[in-house]
Amino acid sequence: VQLQASGGGLVQPGGSLRLSCAASGTIFSINVMGWYRQAPGKQRELVAVITSSDTTNYADSAKGRFTISRDNAKNLVYLQMNNLKLEDTAVYYCNYIGKSRGYEYVYWGQGTLVTVSS
Repeated sequence: VQLQASGGGLVQPGGSLRLSCAASGTIFSINVMGWYRQAPGKQRELVAVITSSDTTNYADSAKGRFTISRDNAKNLVYLQMNNLKLEDTAVYYCNYIGKSRGYEYVYWGQGTLVTVSS
């Protein structure tokens, strides 16, 4: 599975951005797609994930501000980020977990930089 993320950029506090990630290659019928982020000097952390059955899970920091969604027909996952804060500045990574026969296959995209600054 190859993942291509896009949509990062520079935004002022309170602004919005939408990240997109396209998956290609071998697509598992059962999968989880999501977003993680890594700020300078910090560990990578979960932002939000969505399963192939549209179950979602959010980090507490994302609840109420970010919305994850997916287009299964196009193998796309989106992260709509509203009311962005300075602390949201990070490299955002798209993640894909394919599940088959009791195994999990984990893939990462190249990351897209989100900078929140006035």
